[in-house]
Amino acid sequence: MHLPANLILLGGAATVVAIAAYPLLPPGQQASLNAGPVTNELCIVAPATPYDASSGLAMRAPKSIPVDARCPICGMYPARTPRWAAQTVFQDGASHFFDTPVDLFVFLQRSGRGRTRYAPADIIASYVTDFETGQWIEAQHAFFVQGSTTMGPMRGADLPAFSTRAAADAFTRGQGGTTLEFKQVTPELIQSMNRNTHHRH
Repeated sequence: MHLPANLILLGGAATVVAIAAYPLLPPGQQASLNAGPVTNELCIVAPATPYDASSGLAMRAPKSIPVDARCPICGMYPARTPRWAAQTVFQDGASHFFDTPVDLFVFLQRSGRGRTRYAPADIIASYVTDFETGQWIEAQHAFFVQGSTTMGPMRGADLPAFSTRAAADAFTRGQGGTTLEFKQVTPELIQSMNRNTHHRH
């Protein structure tokens, strides 16, 4: 396969410029160009969505998911899979939107570790989406199904949420799994389910 001559010349010119500029860089920046294998030590965490006072919603109320909001745990767009979405609302009214209940629990159980400016102690409310109705429900009052055959947005095990135990139990009869209350979703369970353990924030 022959590359066009103009592409070869352009590539050669870019290489010459890069080589010529290298000695002009400060020593620290030169070293950074010789870095070893790429790691996931540096993560860009999605920012929280600020509170919009003109929305007419109370600061503590659940908000609609902006189409460009990204999950601070996995980086996906929760608006694309609204039946699985979750959110937290912080003391200043800002919100983080999560792709799934598992990602919400990862954030809640971190005890403030991470590179987001918010910690679990800043939360005034947490919500999950009722898997049946699509309505927001307070996470602490929800029922979660663990171990069903229904896969989450990342095609892995997750925790579909329901507003009543009866609804969750009915779901388990068709899809399998066990109904859990909020307090039964332990850090050990989330660690075993979390497909983002490699994604260290």
